[in-house]
Amino acid sequence: MIEETLAKIEARLGNAAMLSQEQRAELLGLVSTLKAEVGELSKTHSEQAQSITGFTEMSTHEATRKERDPQLLKISLKGLSASVEGFETSHPRLVEIVNAISLMLSNSGV
Repeated sequence: MIEETLAKIEARLGNAAMLSQEQRAELLGLVSTLKAEVGELSKTHSEQAQSITGFTEMSTHEATRKERDPQLLKISLKGLSASVEGFETSHPRLVEIVNAISLMLSNSGV
């Protein structure tokens, strides 16, 4: 399920016309790193790993909609950030990647 969700995110980013090539490449790179980090997390915290990928998918969806709703984007990004709370010590790279994705989606002007 996690792999399927990450594949949907990659496809959505790949088809997002409003992203520049640079933004697309950077986000796809971050998602690739997220895939590895979530894979490790899922070995011990399966439900949390699913939450993180689910909120990443929702945030990507909200950020790449044709008619973007800033309130829904804000809520989804807040959920994404909350999904990694508590992993700062045990999975710092995961938290770093999620924060970078959140920042890019919120500030990229998508």
